[in-house]
Amino acid sequence: MADPEVHVGARGPADGDDVEMQGGDGRPEVIEIGDTVEDDAVEEGEPTEEEKPAQRVTFVDYLKSPMIELLIGSGDAQTLLMAHKALLTKSPFFTSRLSSTDSRRIELVDDDLDAMSCFLEYLYTGEYFPHKLPGGKLEVDPSEPSTDESGAQLLKHAKVYTLAEKLEMPTLKSLSHSKIHLINSTAPAELAYARYVYSHTTRTDHTIRKPVASFWGQRSHVLRHQTEGSFRDMCMDFPEFAFDVLSFVLDAEEKRAQRKAGGAPEEDVGRSARKRARGQ
Repeated sequence: MADPEVHVGARGPADGDDVEMQGGDGRPEVIEIGDTVEDDAVEEGEPTEEEKPAQRVTFVDYLKSPMIELLIGSGDAQTLLMAHKALLTKSPFFTSRLSSTDSRRIELVDDDLDAMSCFLEYLYTGEYFPHKLPGGKLEVDPSEPSTDESGAQLLKHAKVYTLAEKLEMPTLKSLSHSKIHLINSTAPAELAYARYVYSHTTRTDHTIRKPVASFWGQRSHVLRHQTEGSFRDMCMDFPEFAFDVLSFVLDAEEKRAQRKAGGAPEEDVGRSARKRARGQ
């Protein structure tokens, strides 16, 4: 709220009229700051600070802001990207980094170049390739096979997810996670994705871990035979993954037993949150 204006020689009676003194000591009345200002102190019809509409920020305003250099990766693979400061500061991470230094270069040696490029594309356009299409499908990427056999397509969006977590961009995080569920994949691809999730997310990140555990909880009795021992290695390397899968299986069995005892018909217990199909 703006400070009230203080006028030298505040308005009183009309010129020429006598001015009444306080206590007869010849000193004019002093109005303390915070006292109520008479209504006529503000001209009728003039908008107050609270009534003035907020100025709209246009895309041109973003483009007028200074350019920031982003040094991604390290060694021979290090790449320099550029972005406008006003767009970068939509991320609390970059807001903090840029407010603590006068430098216009930020080094991000541990971040993935492709994930960072997806983040920048999202900043400028509100989406990143491949785009989500109406009807719950992804835009076709001609450079990728229709079925993800290596896990590359799953990992692309998983890396955007973890980067969005770091940059404190919840909308981008949600977008990338939704794209994961639209990819056709094979068992080895799923296992590569699960390995990344359990090595790059926290134990409390149920948003991405729970669907992974439920996916394998429903299918591990079949899919483990298609991974040539990699499923066992995954369980040994990441005990939290093994525990989450086992917990899903036991919870499903417990619910099935409770329904059977109550005479309820059998249902598909604990259906996975994963919507995508698997490649054969």
